[in-house]
Amino acid sequence: MVIVGSTLPKTPQDLMTLRVSQINGCGWRTDVHSKDLAHAGEPAVRINLVAAWREASVFSDAERAALALAEEGTRLADAHQGVSDETWAQVRNHYDDDQIAALVALVAQINAANRLGVIVRQQGGSYEPGMYAEITG
Repeated sequence: MVIVGSTLPKTPQDLMTLRVSQINGCGWRTDVHSKDLAHAGEPAVRINLVAAWREASVFSDAERAALALAEEGTRLADAHQGVSDETWAQVRNHYDDDQIAALVALVAQINAANRLGVIVRQQGGSYEPGMYAEITG
């Protein structure tokens, strides 16, 4: 799920979509994003540690900022104020305004996709990388 036209690097996008899908319990999207990351050459240790990124040393500061934004933007009920000032400061240290807009849009889009997947009970496990290449161009 790449934000078209953004200079936002693909890896933080992919890590964010996986983490949001894990939080939301969307089996289909967790399957898709973990397999796409592996297919793109992302090391298994990083994929496996996305759920515990705060306790892992394999993510850059920029990736950590993106993951924090993804979590706080997803767990709205846990933080009545939305995304914390600390997280916004970290995000601003690593991303420009256009990239931040893409990060916010990505969090909103993957949350919507997760909710659709959960509502219709879309199961994970059957996704194969590239299976939608013909329709996504």
